[in-house]
This record gives sequence, C-alpha cells and structure tokens, in this order.
Amino acid sequence: VLGLLVWTLIAGTEYFLYPAFGWVMFVAVFYWVLTVFFLIIYMTMTYTRIPQVPWTTVGLCFNGSAFILYLIAAIVDASSVTKELDSHNYNSWAASSVSSFFV
Repeated sequence: VLGLLVWTLIAGTEYFLYPAFGWVMFVAVFYWVLTVFFLIIYMTMTYTRIPQVPWTTVGLCFNGSAFILYLIAAIVDASSVTKELDSHNYNSWAASSVSSFFV
C-alpha cells in the first residue's frame, strides 16, 4: 500500500523533469508490480505446483533487493526535494520521500 502511495504521489507531479524522481518512480512501480505478481502466485497456490523453485530464497532476494533499492530511492527522493524546484509539487514530493522510508 505504501509503495502504491509513493507511486501515486510522484506520478501526480511533473517528475519527468527531474531524473531523480524518475528513479523513485521506477523503483515504486517495479516493486509494486512484482508484489502483485507474488501475491497472485501465493493466493492461487501456484508455488506448490513448481517445487523446483526455492521459494524461500526467491522471497529473501525479493525482499532484500526491495529494501536496498527503496532505501536508495528514499534517500535520493529526500535529497532532491527542495522548495525552490517547484512549489506546486513540493508537498507531494515531500510526502513521497517520507512514504519511501516507511516502505
């Protein structure tokens, strides 16, 4: 839910003018899509039909990479938010940086 919040807060602004916000947008969308994908796999119990895949390792890699990339995205997002860039988007960018840290 917080990843989706980051996604919508950034997407509602002119993020494409600043490359740092493009990175935050990529991380938020990428991990939101992967989360929905894994949710469908677990809800349909598809993982029981594919025993060759080490699902605990897949989960560990997914969560570990999500932690690292969301942390980097949150730091980039927080360091890029300045009131001088665009005061109209300031509140959304500030809220997205806080949400990124909580994800």
